[in-house]
Order: sequence, then C-alpha cells, then structure tokens
Amino acid sequence: MCRSVWKQNSGVRVQEGYFRWSPSVAPVTPFSPPYLDDRHPMDPLRRSPSPSSSQPSSPRSPPCEMLGYVGIEAVLDQLKIKAMKMGFEFNIMMVGRSGLGKSTMVNTLFKSKVWKSTPPGLVGPMPQTLQLQSVTHVIEENGVKLKLTLTDTPGFGDQINNDKCWDPILGYINEQYERYLQEEILITRKRHIPDTRVHCCVYFVPPTGHCLRPLDIEFLRRLCQTVNVVPVIARADSLTMEERETFRQRIQHSLKTHCIDVYPQQCFDEDLNDRILNSKIRERIPFAVVGADREHLVNGRCVLGRKTKWGVIEVSCLTVENMAHCEFPLLRDLLIRSHLQDLKDITHNVHYENYRVCRLNESHVLPRGPGWVNLAPTPPSSPAIPGPSKFCRRRIRDNTTEEY
Repeated sequence: MCRSVWKQNSGVRVQEGYFRWSPSVAPVTPFSPPYLDDRHPMDPLRRSPSPSSSQPSSPRSPPCEMLGYVGIEAVLDQLKIKAMKMGFEFNIMMVGRSGLGKSTMVNTLFKSKVWKSTPPGLVGPMPQTLQLQSVTHVIEENGVKLKLTLTDTPGFGDQINNDKCWDPILGYINEQYERYLQEEILITRKRHIPDTRVHCCVYFVPPTGHCLRPLDIEFLRRLCQTVNVVPVIARADSLTMEERETFRQRIQHSLKTHCIDVYPQQCFDEDLNDRILNSKIRERIPFAVVGADREHLVNGRCVLGRKTKWGVIEVSCLTVENMAHCEFPLLRDLLIRSHLQDLKDITHNVHYENYRVCRLNESHVLPRGPGWVNLAPTPPSSPAIPGPSKFCRRRIRDNTTEEY
C-alpha cells in the first residue's frame, strides 16, 4: 500500500509517501467491536488500527502496489525474542484482614504454591502485626519467564485501634517508588533498573453483605491515588446470589459517592475497544471470588474448588468456567491475560510519574549539570502521597485532519 502526497515546490512536483505491506486479511477498524472469546469473555483481541483504516483516504493519495516484500513485520519477532530473553516482572500486593483467604487466592491465581499462609519454622498462630512480608518467585510457562513478587499485609484491620493502619502500606509503596527514582537519577545508570514497584493491589472486602466499612473507605481513598486498586469480595460462597448482587451494588455506590477511582480507570481508556471492554469490567467490580487449592471430580471432569456438604463450589476448570459459582476467572483474566501490561504502564506513566513530580518539586537544590538531580531524603514522618492523577492517556482522534 502506498500513500503519496504531491507537493508543488518551485515549479517541481515532488512525490513523498510511505509504503506499507500487509498480508491479505480483513482490515480491522477502530469502530469494530472487540473480539470476545467463548471461554474467556474478558479476553480481547487487542489490535492496533492501521493508519489507513483510522481516517478516510484523501483523494490526493492514490494507492500504488509495492514491488516486493520488505520485511517490516519482522520487528515484532525481534521484540518477542528480546522480551522472552529478558523476562517480565509483576508485583502484586494483597490487602485485607486475616482469614479472608488471601494466600489461597494467590495460589489459585497462579496454580502453584507461591505463598504459604504459615511461614516455615513458625509454631503457633500468626502474629498480628502490620509488618509487611514479600516473597519472590520465577514462574516459567511455555518459555516465558515471569518474576512474580507477592506482598502480604498480615494484621491489617485486626487491631482494636486501627487509626492510621494504612501508613505502613502506603510507606512501603512510596519506598519502592523512591528506590526506582534513586536508580533513575544516577548519572551512570544500570542497563536494566530492577522494578520493585507495586503494579496492582488486590483489596479483599469482607463478605458482610451490608456496605463498605469506614476503614475500607478511608484506606481506599488514599490507596487509589498511589497504586492500581482492584477490590474483590472475599469468601463470596458465604453469600447467596441475591445477597452478592445487592452487596456489589452497595459497594459500587460507595465507591462512586466517595470518588474512589479503582482500576480500570475510565479516563485511561485509549480507544473504543478499551471502553467497551473496561465498561464490562467496571460493571462486575468488585469480583466475587472464592479461593481453592484442591481438585475434585465433578460429572467426570476435574475442577478446582471447595467441597462442602452441599456440593462442590467450582472455582476454575480447564474445560468450562462456572461464573454462577465464582467470578475468579474474571479476576484472573484481568490481572494476567488481558491487562497485565496495562497495569505496569499505568504504574510507570501515572502513579510513579506523580510521585516523581512531587519529589522533584520538594528538592530545592539546583541541578549541577545536564541530567543531574540531587534529591533531599524522604521525610520519615509522613510519606509523600501524590495527589490525584493529572496525566490522562486518552487520545483524541480528529477525523478531519489529513494524513501525510
């Protein structure tokens, strides 16, 4: 495909343009609905619209045929090979009071024993403290390596006096931002800066069936300004179908009333496909999930679920997903299969950028040279919490602009 523009320059007609080769496939327009898979209704087929399909072709741009294959599409194979060599990093934080099944949920999410509820060598009950615990694993699947870091918050909300119980959590998140910033401002930087920033925080709401607690509201108001928050209803099997839907609607109303913007944020929808997909996700948030780490045989098929005297609560299966029992597949698709890279992008381009701007504004030392920044140490009393996001990645398409 060739787009050409004729320019008049001192009586000489100069032809400028670009070539694009593509196989004989049906074009994908930005107005076509996203592809929804039968097994995983939240898995989109993310395709970037081609430049030729985003705007109508100009009458001054007559098409022309290429003389042969160039090989521009090989760049995708090069990026894939490089990415598989380096691997990927993903950091998740789990926040919720004890007994809500955080450890079981993470093990179910990655289908492995990535987290143990009781550390080895510990005798007796888990100490109720606000000391955060992190563990890192390297998971490999079909040649793709993922460095997974899990952070747990034991003892959150279990005390009699929960005043400012969110300070250690917010301090940990900002500490990871500070580490990345200190590595980034060095004159001689590492080729690959280790990324320990929290990309997603899964907040476990206790299944009370009433509404969000004041502790949940106050904490979520501060947390959503610093990190991507995905709320879930823990142990949803303790609620009936009617109670679960009523509880979900009350939580959504509380989030909207108190201006708590959880992930996926509406202002970050880039195109029509993202808006359609994320709108369906926002309608189901918070997800009603049930954790299970044992397999059971149900109607001749092996399912992952919890067995009770009334039957088996199906959490996940290789052949079919039972949304009536549990919405765990929706949470899995959101965190891993469809929005993992988007979580990392928003963390870097929005939350970390807000923290970086605040820290640079706090520093009153003039730069010594090009690219040199001397930051003052972070105040130990109160961590720097950035304000609401000022950076939106919404792209406004102007169909009246001509392509050149």
